[in-house]
Amino acid sequence: MGQSSVQGEAPAVEDTMSLTPRGPDTSAEAGPHGGGGRRGGGRGTDRQRRRRRVLRWSATVLAVGILGTAGAGYLYYQHLNNNIQKGKRSSGNSKAEKTEPNAAGQTPLNILLIGSDSRNSDENVKLGGSKDNRGNPPLGDVQMLIHLSADRKSAAVVSIPRDTRVDIPKCTDPETGDTYSAANDIINTSLARGGAGCTLATWQNLTGVYIDHWMTIDFAGVVKMADAVGGVEVCVNQNVHDRPLPGVPGGSGLKLTEGPHKIKGKDALRWLRTRHAFGSDIQRAKAQHMYMSSMIRELRGQNVFTDTGRLMDLAEAATDSLTVSEEIGTVKKLSDLGMELKSVPPNRITMMTMPWAEDPQNRNHVVPDGANAEKVWAMLRDDVPFDKNGSGKPSGKKPKEVVSSDPAAPDGEIGVLVQNATQSDTLGVVDGRASTVAQALVQQGFTLASADTSGSYAEERTVVRYPSAELEGDAQRVAKSLRIPLSSVKRSAEVSGVTLMVGADWRSGTAYPKQSPPKAGDLPSNADALNGADSGKCMDIYEPYRW
Repeated sequence: MGQSSVQGEAPAVEDTMSLTPRGPDTSAEAGPHGGGGRRGGGRGTDRQRRRRRVLRWSATVLAVGILGTAGAGYLYYQHLNNNIQKGKRSSGNSKAEKTEPNAAGQTPLNILLIGSDSRNSDENVKLGGSKDNRGNPPLGDVQMLIHLSADRKSAAVVSIPRDTRVDIPKCTDPETGDTYSAANDIINTSLARGGAGCTLATWQNLTGVYIDHWMTIDFAGVVKMADAVGGVEVCVNQNVHDRPLPGVPGGSGLKLTEGPHKIKGKDALRWLRTRHAFGSDIQRAKAQHMYMSSMIRELRGQNVFTDTGRLMDLAEAATDSLTVSEEIGTVKKLSDLGMELKSVPPNRITMMTMPWAEDPQNRNHVVPDGANAEKVWAMLRDDVPFDKNGSGKPSGKKPKEVVSSDPAAPDGEIGVLVQNATQSDTLGVVDGRASTVAQALVQQGFTLASADTSGSYAEERTVVRYPSAELEGDAQRVAKSLRIPLSSVKRSAEVSGVTLMVGADWRSGTAYPKQSPPKAGDLPSNADALNGADSGKCMDIYEPYRW
C-alpha cells in the first residue's frame, strides 16, 4: 500500500504513490511479484518517476537554500564581530562601586562615550584638517556619560567640557604597557595617558559613579554613523559659517542658513565639532546634545527592524566605527544594549552639561561647580531620574541593613583608624577631619581610636572598612555610634583593622549627617538641561560667524 503502515504517520516525501490520486487508468494490478505491473501503465510509471525526481530535486534545493542562507548569515555575523575593535574596561586606579540593585535585581547601566580627535589615518587627517597632529596621542575632546536607570524607564546624558581640570589617576596603557603617574590636568588628556580605560577611571574618581562600559568614536566613525542614520535635523537661529578669522585660526567649516536643516556625513561632523561659531566648548556640548536628541527621535521614527537594508547599513557602520570595552565586544551584546536604550521614551531622556565654574588657575579652563556638580553625581549614584515625567521615585532601592551575628568587643578594646577622605574634585578637602572625628570617638569611649595624619584620601561617601569576618561586629559598632548607616560598613582587603574613612559627604560635625536624597528632576539651574522630546531648540550663533 502507498500509505504508511504506522497509524497517523505522514507519508514520506518520496512516497509519491500516496500523494497521487488513483483513477481507473492508474489502478494497480498485481504482477508476478505483487509489484508495479499495470495494464497500459508505462506512461503512468514514467510520470511517477519524474515526480519523484522533481521532489528529490526540490527538497535538495530547499535544503541547500536554507543552509546557504544560514551560512551567509553566520558569515556576515562573524564579519560584523570582526569589525569591532575592543579594549580593557579600566586601566587606572579607581574604587567606585556599583549601585545596589533594585527590588527586581536590576542595576543602573552607565556607558562612557568618548569622541576622539585622532588623526592617525588618512581619512581622519582629511576630516580633521590638521596634518601637523598626525601621529600625536589622541585627545578625548567629547566625553559623555550615558546613564540608563535600573528600571530602564529613564536615561540621562551628562557631558564634561574637554578643558575641565581634574585629578587623573595613575594609569597603565594596556596596549603598550607604558605607565603614567597621577596628574592634575584637563580631562581630555586622560585618553592619551592609558586609553579609554584611563578616562573611565578618571570619571569614576570624579563622580563616584561606577561605569560599566566605554565606547570611542573618531571623525571617520561619526561620518559613517551619520550617513547610516540617513540624516539628523538640527537648527540655527542665524546664518552660520564656522571659518578662520583674523587672529582666530581653525573652524569646522559648518555653513548653514537660518532655520532647520537635515544634515549627515561631513556636515554632521562639522556640526559636532563647531566651537567658535557656537561661542564656547560649553555651547558646543549643548549643540551635541541637540544632535543626539534628534538622532534618537529619528531612529525611533524609522522601521529599522523591518527594513533589512537599513538594519545592515546601521550594523555595518556601528561595528566599523566604534571601539568598545571588551565585555561588550560582540554584535549580540551591542544589539542587546541598543534595545535597552531604545526602550526609553524621548521625554524620559535628559541631556545636560556638568555644572562648572572658571578655573582659578587658568581662565581658559573650568572646574566642577562644587555643590551643584556633587548634586548631579549623587543623582547618578542614587539612580534618581533627571526628569519629572515618571513616578518621581529612584528606581534603585535603599541597601538593606544587615546586623552582624558577630558580637562587638567592648568599645574601649576596639581599635579604629580614622582617615580624612573628604578630598573631592568638586568640593576640595576639609583639613583636620580625621583628628576631629577620632577625638569624638575617644570621648564616646573608643579610647583606641586614632587619626591618620599622613595625608588625605578621596571617598565620595563615608565608609567603615574591616578586613575579616571577626571584626564585622566591631566595625558596625563604630558606625552605629556615629549614626553611619550599616550599609556603609564594608569588608575590604585593603585595610588591616577597622578603618573609618570620613568622606566628602561628611564635611563638618561629629555625628554623621542625615542624608536627604535629591528629588527627581531637581537639577541645578546651571546644568543647561535638554529634554529628549524637545524638538524646537535652535543654536544661537556668535556674531562674528554670522553671514
